[in-house]
Amino acid sequence: MRQQNLVIVRGGGDLASGVIYKLYQCGYRILILECEKPSAIRREVAFCDAVYDGIKEVEGVVCRRISGTEECEKIWEQGEIPLLVDEDASVIPALHPAVVIDAILAKKNLGTSREMAPLTIALGPGFEAGKDVDFVVETKRGHQLGRIIRNGAAIPNTGIPGIIGGYGKERVIHAPVSGRIRNLSNIADLVEKGQTIAMIGNTPVAASLTGVLRGIIHDGYEVFQGMKIADIDPRKEEKQNCYTISDKARCIAGGVLEIIISKGVLPG
Repeated sequence: MRQQNLVIVRGGGDLASGVIYKLYQCGYRILILECEKPSAIRREVAFCDAVYDGIKEVEGVVCRRISGTEECEKIWEQGEIPLLVDEDASVIPALHPAVVIDAILAKKNLGTSREMAPLTIALGPGFEAGKDVDFVVETKRGHQLGRIIRNGAAIPNTGIPGIIGGYGKERVIHAPVSGRIRNLSNIADLVEKGQTIAMIGNTPVAASLTGVLRGIIHDGYEVFQGMKIADIDPRKEEKQNCYTISDKARCIAGGVLEIIISKGVLPG
């Protein structure tokens, strides 16, 4: 395994996948480390869905789940991205990656440290650049989005979603109860306000707006009350966006790529 251009990314959600896609297109070898049950909402643009289905394609790039790191070389030779379920990142010491990126977006540090690689990067709040990792990239929408933080932390999580089509918190749906979810609608479906889009046990989950179902958690996921489980875009004409990496993810990816190249880690 070549260390000089190996980038290990912890997390494969939609923002992480924007970073992964960018680095893949620039020629880096990527290994994704994920948890056993990813809770991504925008699953059509999240490589982590390969955990459930074995394979996931995002904008023409294929990610394939592997059972061990010995399979990485074969997957790279096929022009694909390997994904390994390894929530604790236990394989990192043996792989000697050039870069480790924490893209879990947990709003807290789940074990990433500067000792993991010569270059470490984290996305969003929960990390201090220069202490927990070498660099942090801002993930909050607005003027600072994608900015590289060399000292200090990202803007704290506000819990308020960005505005899309004039709607913010209204477009995000949270689980009304705890239990196993059964999806009745699919990503990219047009839904009406009040329509039942899923069931959690015997409790219906209603669409909060009329629009495009931009994301919904994986069918069968065991959710907890208050958990974010779906996202609606009120702009019906933007249905195709469900299948493409967002502007937010691409902006963050640009910041990550700038750090890596500026530190002399080149694709090979």
